[in-house]
Amino acid sequence: MEGSESLLGVIMAGGRGTRLMPLTANRPKPMVPVLGRPVIDYVKDAMVAAGLSEIVVTTGYQGEQLVEHVDTWDVNSRVNQEESPMGTAGSVRLLSDELKETFVVGSGDSVASFDITDLLESHRKSGAKVTMALWRVDDPTEYGIVGLSEANQGDVDSDLSEGFISRFKEKPTINEAFSNLINAGLYIIEPEVMDLIPEGEKYDFSKQLFPDVLSRGWPMYAKTVNGIWFDVGHPFELHNAQMALISGRDVLPFPMPDGEVLPDGSFISSSASVSGHVEKSIVLSGASVNGAIVNTVVMSNSKVNGVAESSIIGENSIVDSRVHNCVIGDGIHITIDLQNERRG
Repeated sequence: MEGSESLLGVIMAGGRGTRLMPLTANRPKPMVPVLGRPVIDYVKDAMVAAGLSEIVVTTGYQGEQLVEHVDTWDVNSRVNQEESPMGTAGSVRLLSDELKETFVVGSGDSVASFDITDLLESHRKSGAKVTMALWRVDDPTEYGIVGLSEANQGDVDSDLSEGFISRFKEKPTINEAFSNLINAGLYIIEPEVMDLIPEGEKYDFSKQLFPDVLSRGWPMYAKTVNGIWFDVGHPFELHNAQMALISGRDVLPFPMPDGEVLPDGSFISSSASVSGHVEKSIVLSGASVNGAIVNTVVMSNSKVNGVAESSIIGENSIVDSRVHNCVIGDGIHITIDLQNERRG
């Protein structure tokens, strides 16, 4: 395997993000802002920090927004637009003519900030065909879990944090969970693995390709990473991800936006205006809070004159009433009390 400076990175960014509606009504999921930056920028930064020489972004839904955004990156990068949804592995297979050496694949719809260089080193030493980044969670029932062993095709050892992959299980029950290590959506792959993907078919890494690789006895390695990882597939995970990023601001390898961090971990952008109450919340650029917010994200240029609790307020919106456990899309004016609703 060559040094990381010569490797290609692929970011999968074709997700529609239906669970994030209405925040994805007018943007693809990888463009949902986290601390004022699109989600996709976090994995891009991790690839750049690892010295990858080029990044290709595979897109589908509202891909034109990603074309415009990728053009702003200060790195050798481009977009490959899918004509129809091809699945995670299928979208990468479209690049097969360029995938002649070891390459890195990452998900553009999760907040990921960790050391890819360390993962590349483990991949080289293990001799694996695929190496996967893992993340440890308290409740694995909503994810695909991974069982590790000390040797290829060995028995699962739940005490391991890295090793050869010996088993997968999608969304296990508590009784079925043999591990609390989950697939973090970043892979290092040898090019011959791409030959297993049927040409022109929709095909998935986790559900189809990786089980096939495992069944053939090809070595697959995995390592639990340190850093930041959040799957922002649900609106309220956006709050958790941003609070975690603010908490880790002193050790993360990218700049935080200018602003004030309150003792409870809240963040108020330097260009925001706050005269009301802010508790365990995020107030982004150009936003204002004249009322009260608790466990809430107020995105750029929005105003909360009323009360927002456990809610996500999209960009350029106004809340003049009380909202609880709600997701408000972009450009919406709320004048009535709402609970457990999505408005966009």
